[in-house]
Amino acid sequence: MDPFEAIADPTRRAIVVRLSQGSARVVDLAAGHPVSRPAISRHLRVLGEAGIVSAVDRGRERHYELVPAGLGPVRDWLDLLGPGVATRFGEQHLDALDLEVRRTVREFDDADKQRSEREETG
Repeated sequence: MDPFEAIADPTRRAIVVRLSQGSARVVDLAAGHPVSRPAISRHLRVLGEAGIVSAVDRGRERHYELVPAGLGPVRDWLDLLGPGVATRFGEQHLDALDLEVRRTVREFDDADKQRSEREETG
């Protein structure tokens, strides 16, 4: 998965921020969000597929850790924009990115649905 798409979601961005402070279990991460543990697990799976987080088994517990290299493409892109640009992006900019990614996915889904309907009736 593309790291840009992975961090487009506000909950996933919050998880990345939390993991930047140290490893955590799903239950620890869920405590800070109004969503279920399974939902946090799904977010972690997306971040893991993007190479942004990894899971480490410690005894009977699974801890999640940030993999800074997974954010390399994002860092590289920000570097292209010039020095100090990362500090110019606030939460509202990332929320706008999230909205655009969702809109694009919805448009592709709608196009696929229309194509399938045409094929069924055609």
